Amino acid sequence: MRISRRRFFIGSLALPALAAKKQAPPERPHILLMVADRLPAWMLPSYGNKEVQAPNLDRLAQTGTNFLSHYVSTPAPEPSRATILTGRTAMQLGPAGTVSAADVTLDKVLAPAGYACHITAALPFADANADALQFLDQQSAATPFLLVVNYADLAAPYDGIAQKYLDLYASQRFANYSVEAAAANARAGREMLADRVANLRKVAAAITALDDHVAALIARLHQKQFYDHTLVVFTSTCGALLGRRGLWDAGDASDPVNMFDEVVNTPLFWSWPGRVPALNSQVAQVSSYDLLPTLCDAAGASVPERNLCGRSYLLLATNKPFPKRQSWRTTVFGHYQNTDMARIAHYKLVLRGDGQGPNELYDLTADPGERSNQAANPQFLTVRNTLAADLAKWKRQYSA
Repeated sequence: MRISRRRFFIGSLALPALAAKKQAPPERPHILLMVADRLPAWMLPSYGNKEVQAPNLDRLAQTGTNFLSHYVSTPAPEPSRATILTGRTAMQLGPAGTVSAADVTLDKVLAPAGYACHITAALPFADANADALQFLDQQSAATPFLLVVNYADLAAPYDGIAQKYLDLYASQRFANYSVEAAAANARAGREMLADRVANLRKVAAAITALDDHVAALIARLHQKQFYDHTLVVFTSTCGALLGRRGLWDAGDASDPVNMFDEVVNTPLFWSWPGRVPALNSQVAQVSSYDLLPTLCDAAGASVPERNLCGRSYLLLATNKPFPKRQSWRTTVFGHYQNTDMARIAHYKLVLRGDGQGPNELYDLTADPGERSNQAANPQFLTVRNTLAADLAKWKRQYSA
C-alpha cells in the first residue's frame, strides 16, 4: 500500500530509528528553518482554529515547543524576513527593508562555524521544496547544515492551488468567522473582501498544501536519517487579517498601516529530539528579532558583534528556567513605516508619526480583541507614558 507524505510524517515520528548503519551525527544540530509568508497564528489548529486542516504542522507543534506569544517586529514579508535572517530591526535595515551585501545573515554566521548553508529564495511551495530537497540530498550526516526554506504562496489571489486542496473546503462555510463590512481605510487585498468565504476557502486550501510540503521535508529528514539530530523550526514573516476588522492583508491592509495581533502574532514551533520536550507550550513573549541569537546559541556559534536588540530564548524552547538575574524581558517592539508598537502581556501601544497619531492603546486583559482604543483615556495615562518611553528608548538604541 502506498503511504502518503502526510501519513508518513505523522506515523514516522512514533517509530524507532531505522537500524541501518549510520554515519556519526554532528555534535551540533542540523537546522531546518521553514518560513512562510502571511500565515497568522490564528489560522492554525495548534492555535485553536477548528476549520483549517494542517495535521503535520499540528504534529510538529506537539513534538516540541509551541510558542503562543511570538510577534514579528515588522508586519510585512520582506522586511520581516530580513529581520529573521539578520536579527536587525526595520530601522536598521532602512526604508527598503531588505538584506544588503553588508548584512551578516544567519548563513554567514554559521558557515565559518562549519555548517553547510543554503537559503532558498521566497518561492511557491513546490519550487521552494524542490530546491530544499535537492540540498538535503547532497548533505552528509556527519556535517551540520543550515537549511532555510522560504514559502511565498500565501498571497492574494492564491492562484495555483491544486484542486485536491480546494475540494477539501468546497462546502466549508467558516461559520465561526465574524463578518464585518469593509473598513473605510482598507488598502492591500481590499478586492478579496467582496467574496470572503470563497477567498477564505482558497487560503485554507493553500495552508493545507503548505502542510503537505512541510511533511515532505520532514519525511526526507527521516529517509536520510537526519531527523534525530535536527532542530526543526517553523515560523512566519507576518500574519494577515483575512477579513477580520474589514481588512484582508498584513500591515499594509490598512492606511495607515496596522499592528493588530492578527498580523504580528505568528506561529513558532521548535522541534528537536532529545533537547526540546514534547507537548510544551510557551506563553512568554518572544520576537522575530530574537531568532538569530537563539539559533546561534543552539548551534554553539557566536552572535554577530553588531547592535542587535534580540537575545536567545533557547532556555524557553527547552523548558528550562532563566537565572534570576537574567530573567526574560517582558516587552516586544515593532516598527513599520511611520508606525511603532510596544507590547507587554496586558497592554499594547501603537504610535504613529512619533506620537502625532492616530495612536492606539489596548487593555489586552479586558479587551483581547483590540476593539476599544484607550489612547485618549486619562485612566491609562501612566501605562501609555511608560510604554511610550520604552518605545522611544528602543528606537534610539536600535536605529543604527
